[in-house]
Amino acid sequence: MDSGNGKAMGSLTGNSIGVVAKRQRIWRIFEALGIMAFAYSSSKVLFEVQDTLKSPPSEEKTMKKVSLVSVGVTTLCFMLCGCVGYAAFGDMSPNNLLTGFGLYNPYYLLDIANVAVVVHLVREYQVSCQPIFAFIEKQALVRFPSSDFIAKDIGFRIPGFKPTSFNLFRLIFRTVFVMITTLISMVLPFFNDVIGLVGALGFWPLTVYFPVEMYIVQKKIPKWSKMWVCLQFFSFACLVVTIAAAAGSVAGVVFEPKPYKPFKMD
Repeated sequence: MDSGNGKAMGSLTGNSIGVVAKRQRIWRIFEALGIMAFAYSSSKVLFEVQDTLKSPPSEEKTMKKVSLVSVGVTTLCFMLCGCVGYAAFGDMSPNNLLTGFGLYNPYYLLDIANVAVVVHLVREYQVSCQPIFAFIEKQALVRFPSSDFIAKDIGFRIPGFKPTSFNLFRLIFRTVFVMITTLISMVLPFFNDVIGLVGALGFWPLTVYFPVEMYIVQKKIPKWSKMWVCLQFFSFACLVVTIAAAAGSVAGVVFEPKPYKPFKMD
């Protein structure tokens, strides 16, 4: 905004800094929607977390407070990073604000931020993988109920600790799963594009559609009522965001000008 004449000097696609086509900017905007959607994928682990809570108070009341606080803090942090970062660096904003500038001063601040990222990802990986682990292990137990490799728990005791046990199938499966997902993440250099695509594909069905439909059924909201129409419009709007974000992420990979190098990320 030009304070001298009160006219907006920018545009929807942003000011031109370097050789960045308008089409590429639009794709990046769509990709950014997918990255933001990835941050709101908590609904798939909501019940896993709620199941571990003790009552009283009611788990529902506790989870409502947790959801409100967590979504609010997440929104605040992401909006600050996105808005302040773009306000400071414009079109030259890097994909990674911590390492994208090639500068590492002040060291202590970047170290604290990177440690916080590691702590977040370690915790998030464990929580997000639990539904996958539970599904695979349950299906394996149903299919091979008489297999000792799958069903038998092996007990052991460590001096100074309580007796414990482990399942051989669970140990091997989870270890191999972590190794494969780590290898895939190292091979793919398109970090933002992959995050945007995963966020887009999981956002609408898991975070919006299923919760909305379950809420409609639980509350017995009549079809074509004002509440039903509002919920369906909200779901449709989020579906449009998902489609746009997925298209932007795929375009980011297809139209990537730099050569593909496994195990390397520019």
